[in-house]
Amino acid sequence: MQGLIDFGSGIFAVDSAYTGPDVAAIHLIEEGGRAALVDTGNNESLRHVLAALAETGLSAESVDFVLLTHIHLDHAGGAGAFMQAFPNAKLVVHPRGARHMAEPSKLFAGVSAVYGPERARALYGELIPVPVERIIEAGDGHELNLAGRVIRVFDTPGHARHHVCYFDTKSRAFFTGDTFGLSYRTLDVNGKPSIFPTTTPVQFEPEAMHASIRRMEAEQPTAMYLTHYAQVRDVPRLAADMHRLIDAHVAIAERHEAAEERKERIEQDIWALVGEEAVRAGWTVPEAEWRRILALDVELNAQGLDVWLDVRRK
Repeated sequence: MQGLIDFGSGIFAVDSAYTGPDVAAIHLIEEGGRAALVDTGNNESLRHVLAALAETGLSAESVDFVLLTHIHLDHAGGAGAFMQAFPNAKLVVHPRGARHMAEPSKLFAGVSAVYGPERARALYGELIPVPVERIIEAGDGHELNLAGRVIRVFDTPGHARHHVCYFDTKSRAFFTGDTFGLSYRTLDVNGKPSIFPTTTPVQFEPEAMHASIRRMEAEQPTAMYLTHYAQVRDVPRLAADMHRLIDAHVAIAERHEAAEERKERIEQDIWALVGEEAVRAGWTVPEAEWRRILALDVELNAQGLDVWLDVRRK
């Protein structure tokens, strides 16, 4: 685990330890002795955040906001535990996701349908409801004030309809959740990152994802802070790769729309696409390692594309 990473401008990444090291980052924004946290990992991630706050000289009482990019549980599973730990915090979430934070039973049922009940319980434990009065429903254009530092909310569907990204006006950087894809530091080549879209079930919408990325590009951000994993720069190149790879995922799905064992065929072709990206980027880790790193993401991308093929017919 990388632990606490200081990117300057009051922005830090905390390794949440979700499913292992360097998989999911929780971002800490500090301004004037006050703090905001972006995404939560699961309940077990809280102890890492508490340690990071102590390391930066902040307390649990310093946290003003817990900002959820969306309510998939690798991003929001620890929300209830975090709100119990941070007595002054408000939970900020897309209006579509707010009710699921107050009453998370349907959310857990949906995750159980994807992972299976036993795996879901092992990953997330008990989901703790958040009191309604502590929830801020943040739509497009909503602004948050962190000790004078303005954080603007962008509605960014494509990965999920309940997805927002947060634009920090001080650093001119976005906290992107999953809308701007996945970029694991282990795959960097001489500090140059690769990126890969996430088409996780059940609300992948390719045109909306393209549009959300274009909206963020228009702000000419200095950096993107991804939940999976932390800071990337060279935004124009990575945005172009995202657009190209979204289209590649759609082409894979459409190629197998009428096939038997459709999901399995889609997954095979996504792996072939990953292999092409490994060659294109010159990844130096062995194939067995990059397959391990991306195994869950490829599985979920295939599931999401399989669902998308059915949904678009309706």
